[in-house]
Amino acid sequence: MQRWILHCDCNSFFASVELLEHPELKELPVAVCGNIEDRHGIILAKNEPAKKYGIRTAETVWQARKKCPELQLLSPHMQKYREVSHQINEIYARYTDLVEPFSIDESWLDVTHSYRLFAPDPVTLADKIRAEVREKTGVTVSVGVSFTKVFAKLGSDMKKPDATTYLPPESVQEKIWPLDVGELLFVGQHTRAALAAHHIHTIGQLAAAPVAYLEEFLGKMGQQLSNYARGENDSPVHEIGWHEEPKSVGNGMTFRRNLTELADIRLGIGVLADSVAVRLRRLDYRCTAVQLVIKNPNLHSISRQKSLTYATDLEKDITAAALELVEQNWQPGSPIRMLAVTAMNLTREDLPVQTEMFRPLSQMDDRRARLERAMDAVRQKHGDGSLVSAHTLHNDIGVNRPPARGEQED
Repeated sequence: MQRWILHCDCNSFFASVELLEHPELKELPVAVCGNIEDRHGIILAKNEPAKKYGIRTAETVWQARKKCPELQLLSPHMQKYREVSHQINEIYARYTDLVEPFSIDESWLDVTHSYRLFAPDPVTLADKIRAEVREKTGVTVSVGVSFTKVFAKLGSDMKKPDATTYLPPESVQEKIWPLDVGELLFVGQHTRAALAAHHIHTIGQLAAAPVAYLEEFLGKMGQQLSNYARGENDSPVHEIGWHEEPKSVGNGMTFRRNLTELADIRLGIGVLADSVAVRLRRLDYRCTAVQLVIKNPNLHSISRQKSLTYATDLEKDITAAALELVEQNWQPGSPIRMLAVTAMNLTREDLPVQTEMFRPLSQMDDRRARLERAMDAVRQKHGDGSLVSAHTLHNDIGVNRPPARGEQED
């Protein structure tokens, strides 16, 4: 049986949700950005008028303002976006029980066995879903309709905003293969450059290349991308409520000022490690490696990892590992703009540990574990900001806010 997959992508999602409360700005160039005072001043989303000025996601506000001096800036409200995203996915769920979110504003729907209950064909159903989302939420959606998840996503990107693109099997050679290979899912900047170096510039050229040749410079990804390009991807759309097991749990922060003293770095890492440890325990995971990312004021970053000989979900252990990476990779006095701490190599198992005479007691200390879990209980009942370490109060680097939930989970 021919599969029919829809990829639904909300148009300029963050900006669209914000403009619901600012309709007077709808025709003006608008961008949602982080807090400029806290130096989170990058573009998170932009509306269609702003896109016409060439404004791009992740560029700095000053770069965007240089392109468009009259750009209107709005602050983000993540909880509001989550609520609208949930409302939209509930609409999708009325048409199939196979709804797999890909991000906060994108979802795949498998309507192979259900579209006939609502429409004569999958394209008509896609138009019906777009109309309902627009009517119920005020947000517009672009939908790709195809026979694989990869091509459905490709289709949703081809026409924006508020459009349906149909890519049946017979259209692959005419509509898909001439496209730039960078349009294909999971072909990022580095992979695109590697393919270009081997004279592969279109999806059709990728589809025609021998798999063994691709694997010579792409490794295992060569087979995967070859399958994608030929439309041979049969990965399923998962049921509502399915969640992929996280590969890592992390959090990062850009500080209000550059950090040059070890005491400030310890403070920043401690808060980040605490937020990571809290989320590990909520997910019932432990980590056996810690990654630290250090970014300087020139936006150059380094990433380093440390393997652990034990599995932990404690803030003190994660902090200790991250600080060890700082000592090994940071030149004293060099300014730090941003730090990110990530727990990696996750496990639900307690690993056997060889006792060491000089091993820090925190790694074996049940009292510390009981303390951190008691803190979890207080935060769970009264909110994340209800209990913070006293040494984080009244600082000038911006870490006296409660830990963020769910950021950077992979």
